[in-house]
Amino acid sequence: MRRAEPLLALAAAAAMVVAALAAPWLKFVLTIALAKGMAALGIMLLLRAGQVSFGHALYVSFGAYTVAFLAPTLRDSLLLLPVAAAMATALGLVVGLFVSRYRQIFFGMLNLALSMVFFSLLEKLYHITHGTDGIRVALPTMLGQALERTSFEWAIFGVALALALLFGWFARAYLDAPMGQALAGIKTRETRLEFMGVPARHVLLSAYVLSALMAGCGGAIIAMTTRHVTPLLAYWTASGELVFIAILGGAGGVIGPFLGAVTYELVRVYAAAILAEAWQAILGTVLLLVILFAPGGLWGMLAALFRRRRAA
Repeated sequence: MRRAEPLLALAAAAAMVVAALAAPWLKFVLTIALAKGMAALGIMLLLRAGQVSFGHALYVSFGAYTVAFLAPTLRDSLLLLPVAAAMATALGLVVGLFVSRYRQIFFGMLNLALSMVFFSLLEKLYHITHGTDGIRVALPTMLGQALERTSFEWAIFGVALALALLFGWFARAYLDAPMGQALAGIKTRETRLEFMGVPARHVLLSAYVLSALMAGCGGAIIAMTTRHVTPLLAYWTASGELVFIAILGGAGGVIGPFLGAVTYELVRVYAAAILAEAWQAILGTVLLLVILFAPGGLWGMLAALFRRRRAA
């Protein structure tokens, strides 16, 4: 199944383009899904080490607010994106040097606490962040060209799709490399890893910084797509949403987080349209069914079907 991942990723990308062409309103939904999939991909790297971050909305919101603050002066989306990614990566390095000392529930709760501290700052520093009113992001340019809204939506959708493919390829290469393979050692035999001369803290820190980079890019895409950022991007429910997506998609392959993100966004859109007061219950039921009947997530289900077909 791993050999088929690149072809499946390209096929999925083509299917998303066709879907967006057939139903133009899907551009927005799929762009947000790709952005959240990037953040969930970073969480998937941490899951390989047996660690769960309940505060990764910190980096999504940090990337989004970087775009919001710099958009009036920097303007071009292809300049805003790398700057937001670099800022989120730097923050991830600083925070990672601290949280990589801890494991299991302590790791998860420290990330959650730091995210909530940032959320509180965004709410209270009204003269800087405009509090719960949020910041309106002006329509950025693309390669110096001022585009109409529809054209820009297509452009940012293409950028998000390209970044998703790039991050998926990079994450796959990283997990195949010795540093990525050492992540599994943290989950199972961390002491043995240390005896072999591989510092577990450095291994976890590298995955943590990469996850912050991906989440920062996702936040920048969200800010340029929705063109409005609020403190809710850093709230604990936003972090839980990313963990939900990672579990729903499955940690068995790099396509899983994106599969989970697209499924999550589509289920939420249709559930909210059909049962506006109960869409959270529908999403919770979907996750419960996946945990009970497909512990490997949606990607695990597809992999099992693929293996059965090959065996047949």
